[in-house]
Amino acid sequence: MELPIAFTYDATYFNVRDTLECGQIFRYKQINADTYAVFSCDKYAELTTVDGVVQVRTTDREYFWHFFDLDTDYEQKVNRISAISPLMKEAAGFGKGIRILNQDLTEMIFSFIISANNNIKRIQLIIDRLCNAIGCDTPFGKAFPTVQAMADASVEFYTGIGAGYRDKYLSETAKMLLDYDLNCLISLDSECARRELLKFMGIGPKVADCILLFGLRRGDVFPVDTWLKKVYHEYFEQGHRDIEISRFFCNLFGEDAGLCQQYLFYFQRKYRQNA
Repeated sequence: MELPIAFTYDATYFNVRDTLECGQIFRYKQINADTYAVFSCDKYAELTTVDGVVQVRTTDREYFWHFFDLDTDYEQKVNRISAISPLMKEAAGFGKGIRILNQDLTEMIFSFIISANNNIKRIQLIIDRLCNAIGCDTPFGKAFPTVQAMADASVEFYTGIGAGYRDKYLSETAKMLLDYDLNCLISLDSECARRELLKFMGIGPKVADCILLFGLRRGDVFPVDTWLKKVYHEYFEQGHRDIEISRFFCNLFGEDAGLCQQYLFYFQRKYRQNA
């Protein structure tokens, strides 16, 4: 099915590759050197970058305009973060095309439970199996499963798709979500919302922070993984224990902590390791 160009956007502060490959989304694939396909819930888009302009092909224009956060002025954010320090200027300059996506909260909860102690290729494989097995049909493939479909699936089903020890987490969390209104998290501050998320099986502090940042758009959180521990010890070392690093960065960066996390993560993983 040929998709129409729904809209275009200047690529200066919208780098499709960097936005999709910085660890915040798993349901995407690279079609060719210039084009990526993205799935969110039951929505689909193809993004091609040509001569400094992103062409977005989809039948869901409003959804993906919001999804890619295109009403937000990222030039202003980059300038503000660049003024923090020479390191942040370099990291923000390297990752200035990254945008924090407006993703579906339910999909983020299950996706980041799967992401725990996992690598991106395997996360994508498990999610693909999940969608193909119990997701609804769309013209472009399978949608992300509903909470009901996931709650109806057995623990053995999740074992069978390769979820490993996360099988019971996915099963139990899906059952809990049947009677839980996720909209209640929207009105809570980040600390209270984190405490609520930690009640679900398979959600620890790091996964909770990822859900807060990528599912609830909370800029005052800073998920810490092995890459960010390296960043802390290489550039910010002040003797904090690993469990204190996230709070250190939140205090340092305030409401920009989440975006700073993305810049530093991408800078360390994509640039510093190859330097």
